[in-house]
Amino acid sequence: MHELATNAEVYGTLLICSDAASARRRLQQLEEAARRIGKRIFTAYAGNDADLETALGVFSREQVGALLVSDSAYFDTRRQRIIALAAQYRIPTLFHFREYVVDGGLISYGPSSAAAHRHVGIYVGRILRGASPSDLPIVQANKFELIVNLKAAKALGLAIPQGILLQADEVIE
Repeated sequence: MHELATNAEVYGTLLICSDAASARRRLQQLEEAARRIGKRIFTAYAGNDADLETALGVFSREQVGALLVSDSAYFDTRRQRIIALAAQYRIPTLFHFREYVVDGGLISYGPSSAAAHRHVGIYVGRILRGASPSDLPIVQANKFELIVNLKAAKALGLAIPQGILLQADEVIE
C-alpha cells in the first residue's frame, strides 16, 4: 500500500469482526507496519451492508490514502458492492483475491487460486487412490500473485508505479 499511495498519511483497513482473535492479530500487525513507515491506520469493522456503506464513507471523510480489505467470506459475497463504493469514494483499494480486480477493483495480492485448485486436485487424487485424509499433510499456499487493473487506476486518476507493474503477475488493461 505504501508504494501505491506514497503521499498518504493515513491508510485504512476494513475488517470483518472486531472480536475475532485473527482480526485483532491482523490489526496489530498492520499497525506495527504502519508505525515503522511513519503512517497511521484507520480501522472500520463491517459485518452487514449498512456497515459497509458507513465504513467507506468514513474512510473518505478521514482521507485515507489507500484501503486494505481483509480476507473474509462475507466481503467476498459483497465484492461488487465494495468495489463500487471504493470507486465512488475514489479510494485506492487492495484486495486479497484476483477476482476483485477482474471485477473492477484496483489491485490484489494473495494466494493463487489456480495453485490452490491444483493442491485440491492432488489431495482428491490421493484420497481416491486410498489415502486417508487424516494422513495427508497440511499444505499452505506457496504461490502468491499480484494483479493490477489499469482501467481502475485510470478511473481513480492514479499512476501505478513502474516497480509494481514490473512485479505484477497480471496487468488488466
